[in-house]
Amino acid sequence: MPTSPADGIPGRWLRGAAVIIPVYNHGSTVVSVVEKALELHLPVIVIDDGSTDGGVDRIHCFENVEVLHHDRNRGKGAAILAGFERAAEFADWAITLDADGQHDPGDALILMQAIPDSARPIVVGARRGMSGANVPWTSSFGRKFSNFWIRLSGGPPVSDTQSGFRIYPLPEAMDLKVKAGRYQFELEVLVKAHWSGIPIIEAPVSVTYAPAGTRVSHFHPFVDFMRNARTFTRLITYRLLVRPFLIPRLHKQHGKE
Repeated sequence: MPTSPADGIPGRWLRGAAVIIPVYNHGSTVVSVVEKALELHLPVIVIDDGSTDGGVDRIHCFENVEVLHHDRNRGKGAAILAGFERAAEFADWAITLDADGQHDPGDALILMQAIPDSARPIVVGARRGMSGANVPWTSSFGRKFSNFWIRLSGGPPVSDTQSGFRIYPLPEAMDLKVKAGRYQFELEVLVKAHWSGIPIIEAPVSVTYAPAGTRVSHFHPFVDFMRNARTFTRLITYRLLVRPFLIPRLHKQHGKE
């Protein structure tokens, strides 16, 4: 039985992965998240996506933590991509987790161990306990909503499409040409990965939601619903009107008549 997260990490992970944490005004939680992420003994990259609360300043003293700064808020997707670009300079995998404290960074071991040998999948942390008293209705409803539209867009049958706790293969995830720059990045990347033949698997992870009034959230139901609608409309339109013509052409180019 592992005595610490590092003891349970295969050697290839210690050499080839980085933790990516996008941050936007999570000053009250980011220090604790980073401290727990460092227990994985992996490099940690924090992307400050235009925060104004000064919270990120408190983690500059940590060793093995690199902080990237956006001069303005560009969105979670843009922050994740910035983390990918930096991590790809030295790592083959990126572990993403949210800065609000809902994830236990130690559960990254569960995601790592779910990857079969010689496979390069995206691993999604399927959150357990989403029916708890502190879980906002927007999260529980939003997950079901997104799951349905992901399938309609030709995406994978994933049970928690909104989970931000994931492992991505690099550089494959960077080559998917995802257009969404905010929360919708995490939805679109699943669809385009599925289209591209990248396996997508799930593994169970825990989740902790702070009580209402203390939780840091930047989800805006109406605005994000409209952004989701635009993303899914674009994906479904492409799937129905463009992909049917591209697939035969790609098969012909690869000699698959």
